[in-house]
Amino acid sequence: MNPRIHPDTVLITGASSGIGAMYARRLAAQGHDLILVARQQNKLDALATDLQQHHAVRVEVMPADLTLPDDRSRIEQRLRGDDAINMLINNAGMSVSGGNAQADPDTVEAMIALNVTAPTRLVRAMLPRLLSQARGTIVNVSSVLALAPERFGGSYAATKSYLLSFSQALQREVAGHGVRIQVVLPGVVRTDIWERAGSSLDRFPADMVMEVDELVDAALAGLNQGELVTIPSLPDLGEWDAINEARRALLPKLSLRHAAERYRSDISEDA
Repeated sequence: MNPRIHPDTVLITGASSGIGAMYARRLAAQGHDLILVARQQNKLDALATDLQQHHAVRVEVMPADLTLPDDRSRIEQRLRGDDAINMLINNAGMSVSGGNAQADPDTVEAMIALNVTAPTRLVRAMLPRLLSQARGTIVNVSSVLALAPERFGGSYAATKSYLLSFSQALQREVAGHGVRIQVVLPGVVRTDIWERAGSSLDRFPADMVMEVDELVDAALAGLNQGELVTIPSLPDLGEWDAINEARRALLPKLSLRHAAERYRSDISEDA
């Protein structure tokens, strides 16, 4: 067991398959008890049985559709009141095919509820307790599309950009209080999210597609290394640091008394 990860109970959303299920496998192997959240109870039950057969951990399943307020409220209450849960992995997410002019608005609303509203509310339910205990970990699974929204049509990239900004804001709030924040930005990963969105991995070159076990192993390594932002595919972390430094350099110039010269119309002498 890696000594840098405490064997606390971990609640994982979107845990029935893909990235969430792999997080469950890796963390169970490290000795963590788990609470698995997803819509499909049969998949959760099968995963829980497998994990408990192979590891000396307790695994509880909580079937829930996090786009539904009542279901979401049950998970919030558990996070708020269970002192054993000291790690939250906000992994549940969905994509919508088609651009903003074509996508079904109700499906887009459901995506925002799952990708944005749910992680925000789950963090809010848990964060006061973690701050009072001065320990705990929150992991938000975003996407590299947070950095490249022009590469994907529709609103999906915007929801993932939110998770990046949200995590950066969280980090400032918890700094010095013993709580760790990480946001993970996967690229293309071999999961079933593509088929569920009506797309296919076949449209990507093979060297762009990461296997889910390698993605999760990299994410956990980044967490152990204390990274706020983990981009598993990025060879040189200095490139991200350079972007972030350039962004910070803009801060003193983003709110000034007067508009920039290029926006100020010339005023004629007789005006």
